[in-house]
Amino acid sequence: MPDIESSRQRAEQLRRELNYHSNKYYVEDAPEIDDYEYDMLMRELKAIEETFPELVTPDSPTMRVGGSADGLFEKVEHRVRMESLQDAFSFDEIEAFDRRVKDAQPDAVYVVEPKIDGLSVSLEYVDGVFTRGSTRGDGDVGEDVTANLRTVRSIPLKLNTAVPFLEVRGEVYMPKSVFAKLVSGQELRGEKPFKNPRNAAAGSLRQKDPKITASRGLDIFVFNVQQAEGVELASHKQSLDFLKEQGFKTVPFYNKFDNVEDVLAELRRIGEMRSGLEFDIDGAVIKVDDFEQRSVLGSTSKFPKWAVAFKYPPEEKITKLLDIEVNVGRTGVLTPTAILEPVLVAGSTVSRATLHNQDFISEKDIRIGDNVVIRKAGDIIPEVVKVIEHCGESEPYKLPTECPSCGAQVVREEDEAAVRCVNPECPSQLLRNIIHFCSRDAMDIEGLGEALAEKFVSCGLISNIADIYDITAQQIMQLEGHKEKSANNLVEAIEKSKQNDLARLLFALGIRHIGQKAGKLLAQQFGDMDSIINADEQSIAQIDGFGDIMAKSAAQFFAMPQTLDLIERLRTAGVNMKNLNERKADAKFAGLTFVLTGTLPTLSRSEATKIIEDLGGKASSSVSKKTSYVVAGEEAGSKLKKAQDLGIPIITQDDLLKMTED
Repeated sequence: MPDIESSRQRAEQLRRELNYHSNKYYVEDAPEIDDYEYDMLMRELKAIEETFPELVTPDSPTMRVGGSADGLFEKVEHRVRMESLQDAFSFDEIEAFDRRVKDAQPDAVYVVEPKIDGLSVSLEYVDGVFTRGSTRGDGDVGEDVTANLRTVRSIPLKLNTAVPFLEVRGEVYMPKSVFAKLVSGQELRGEKPFKNPRNAAAGSLRQKDPKITASRGLDIFVFNVQQAEGVELASHKQSLDFLKEQGFKTVPFYNKFDNVEDVLAELRRIGEMRSGLEFDIDGAVIKVDDFEQRSVLGSTSKFPKWAVAFKYPPEEKITKLLDIEVNVGRTGVLTPTAILEPVLVAGSTVSRATLHNQDFISEKDIRIGDNVVIRKAGDIIPEVVKVIEHCGESEPYKLPTECPSCGAQVVREEDEAAVRCVNPECPSQLLRNIIHFCSRDAMDIEGLGEALAEKFVSCGLISNIADIYDITAQQIMQLEGHKEKSANNLVEAIEKSKQNDLARLLFALGIRHIGQKAGKLLAQQFGDMDSIINADEQSIAQIDGFGDIMAKSAAQFFAMPQTLDLIERLRTAGVNMKNLNERKADAKFAGLTFVLTGTLPTLSRSEATKIIEDLGGKASSSVSKKTSYVVAGEEAGSKLKKAQDLGIPIITQDDLLKMTED
């Protein structure tokens, strides 16, 4: 076993190498080694730190993804206020800003830089080591998100100079390509996608689990020194150059100008290039360069007088709406798209624009043949702003009542704007339905994940969920990267899934509004698939825990001929159609309702729920007068207080387990 001193020296060397290569890759975009070599260096460092935990340092690359962040982020009071800027929307306003500055400081010089559209954060360094990161909040008080910021690879954990204290301000953002990939995955999983990269960056940075933040591909541009000790900085440009030297990824370009005419020309230049950038900008910032002059100019109660943010207006163009195309998304939602006469908008040719839903079309009275105004929302997504004029004998547009992909009747629920196809055999929803069907909480077919499902669909091996049960090992081995052993393992997993309980199958079918718990209730109430198929909406609604919407959704689903065809194919393949976990009349927890809150010592929430339900009890998500017991763990929140107020018995995990034995 190596001694601690030689391990210390090797660990220091590895950290230097890893930080160097990380900077080359994430900041300079000029990698010198491949990913494998980097991973091997990281693995060696992790092994040393696991052997000698006392050698772990705050700036170690292994600290980029640590443990969980606190459930609630701690507040951080900013010693230097993180000010917002006065907005300007015209060149006249920029010229007025220049006159005010030049009246007080005639020789003022400006720095112009892009205004990154992201989430503003503060980064603090002590003796050159990253110690704390926080959000802007209201400018005076933000939230401590240090653990999550460590996962942003372009943030240096250790500076090139051991500056006694340094606080910098930057903008965390999500690159456009990363955003597109994230949204595609969300749509595939049936999740509500983020609206724009800024919302995605903000949501990703405030995750409780830093590992989720790390997976989101966030980046940062640093653009300001908030405070510094041990270094003298006289101007903004000098400070940006200094930050670059320390290993920060600064704003991508910044230039000095001594007159307003050149400033306006730079604003035009940035405006013309913004659509081609890999990151969103919502404007450009003009700042007085000299710090002493800034001090003289001062600030109002809201904004500094030495800076202004120029906001680019969204470019709008008039074109003709040639047609409306309706596509079926992976979640079954019918999405109308405007087919347009091609027109150049914000740097690119636009021939299609989203029309969102029927309400959007009706509100703006959009019709085929109209002359319409379009723009890019957030400079990314083309959208129709308004109608200029209708053509001759145009008629109001209505979405089809049948799915364009499979011909099934579509549904629109009262509380939703979306029109949706709920046919389980709809080709447009096939990939998402397969991924859900095979997932752990559904049929739990180990090995058939998102990537392999996509392969099966693209090569035509699966065109219906039931096709899963026809797949052979020979077919799998014909796919690249699949050997005999892995093929046999997958076939075994598929075969094993046939023995699952009816409740799992009901959840796997992806019935709208029917989750795991509702699937169990249906299975327990009716006992087998045929009884569920023959049940009407009223009898389903009588199930304790079911509402009218759930009952209607289930009844509609099982009334569809496509559903019956799918179930018959699954039955023929040998998939179990009966409830194997019938609730016993004398079960210990029959008639009892439990609510779980907080973190239990050894049981996960799903494990505790299973114990309760296996003994005939009900696990609820909310506390009411009907609650029998509240099972409380660490960091129990409002549910515990409500239980105390209502006088409901509060028990521990140990109490629950003892009740199962009595």
